[in-house]
Amino acid sequence: MDRLDAIQWNADGLVPVIAQDASDGRVLMMAWMNREALEATLARGEAVYWSRSRQALWHKGETSGQVQVVRQLALDCDGDTLLLAVDQRGVACHTGRRSCFYRVLDGDEWKDAEPVVTDPQTLYGSTHHD
Repeated sequence: MDRLDAIQWNADGLVPVIAQDASDGRVLMMAWMNREALEATLARGEAVYWSRSRQALWHKGETSGQVQVVRQLALDCDGDTLLLAVDQRGVACHTGRRSCFYRVLDGDEWKDAEPVVTDPQTLYGSTHHD
């Protein structure tokens, strides 16, 4: 049996993936992988996701240089979610923040709880993000 057969792919052939900082456990982002993206991730040792908007593979950091070096891959108990422990080079979020989870609910509104570390314009030029 292929090692990827243990994964419960959804109807679109995708599995959600949580990227977590290997050094401190901080959740950095959530993305999707298909089988090809996971195979590319395993081969490269760097995170490769499936972009649902572009319908294409997305090597995290290919444009910005903010790559995720994979240290460990874990599968949850139901087999339907992956956890990547990564060494994040630079920032994970296209907004220039360390994590995509920078907004916190304060009463009845969402507030930014994390500063921009790197100007997104510097990373991507116009509005492009990887």
